[in-house]
Amino acid sequence: MKKEEFYDLLESIPKAELHVHEEAVLSRETVKKVYKRNFNQDMSDEEFNSLFEYDDLTGFLSSFIKIQSYFTNINDFEYMFKDFEAYLNKNNIIYCETFFSPTSHLKKGWSFHDMISIVQKNIERIKENSGRTVKLIVDVSRSFGVENAMKNLDLVLAEKNPYIVGIGLGGDEKKGPAAEYKDVFVKAKENGLHVVTHAGESCGVFSMKDSLELCKAERLGHGIAAAQDADFMKYLAENKIPLEVCPTSNIFILKEFNGDMKNHPVKKLYDAGVFVTLNTDDPTFFKVSLIDEYWNIYKDQNFSLDEIKEIIKNGYKAAFISKEEKDDYCKNVDSAWDAWFKKHPDAN
Repeated sequence: MKKEEFYDLLESIPKAELHVHEEAVLSRETVKKVYKRNFNQDMSDEEFNSLFEYDDLTGFLSSFIKIQSYFTNINDFEYMFKDFEAYLNKNNIIYCETFFSPTSHLKKGWSFHDMISIVQKNIERIKENSGRTVKLIVDVSRSFGVENAMKNLDLVLAEKNPYIVGIGLGGDEKKGPAAEYKDVFVKAKENGLHVVTHAGESCGVFSMKDSLELCKAERLGHGIAAAQDADFMKYLAENKIPLEVCPTSNIFILKEFNGDMKNHPVKKLYDAGVFVTLNTDDPTFFKVSLIDEYWNIYKDQNFSLDEIKEIIKNGYKAAFISKEEKDDYCKNVDSAWDAWFKKHPDAN
């Protein structure tokens, strides 16, 4: 199928995304706008360009936190969610679980309750405007240590906000082994929260195993290290443990695969029966949308159209929603898929 046809098809299909950081959907134009509003001057070209120049995960995380520092007014979340809504609309994402990273803002003295209240207002506006559902996974990032992670969890538990479905362990796994966060995640699970971890991105399968065995993670962010271990891939497949795979992010951040999507292990994982979902991670930073990512694996990884449809459904099947909701979303995928091909009988 040609690119134009593929994009037309994918734009018509309702999709889910489970691994995307909301600040990383902020458009580059909005970054400049927020900076000017809060510092009363234009951002220099040198500073702006430096935000999107990094050689590794540490450099990327530094840029991510720096952009957060430009938010000096809590109402700047309004800008963020306007861009977020535009991203959802453009990619026809009707269900999204997005990471919300509060720590940098809490260190400014902002109230967790006030932040979540503004976020909730915007989530409800998106739902009213376009019928798209957004839920939050609060990042208890490794970047700030175990004590801070427990503080963030306690804030989540005290808030009891219906849009927060769980917590996630982000940040550089080399600097914060999942095992160190066991108590945080056990407490979260005991209090009814879902738990996910970034694991198997820049470390080996031991990070994924610790996430599953010690932190009781229900999904693993990235998880591409599993492709190096046939026995562990078999374990993941047999236990239907979802991976939130983000190919373009991996290629940019890890500097592996010779910068070539053809070398990414997503197809190897899929062919081994691993429960693969497809995600962008940080669209603005990596100049990729969810539909772009589907095109990438179709074009460079030789996924068939039927496999593309299955991965789209996997996004719903791995979501933290009821079985009835999952079934309804998947039926809608089938209906939209069939309707598109009915209108384009010559497409293949």
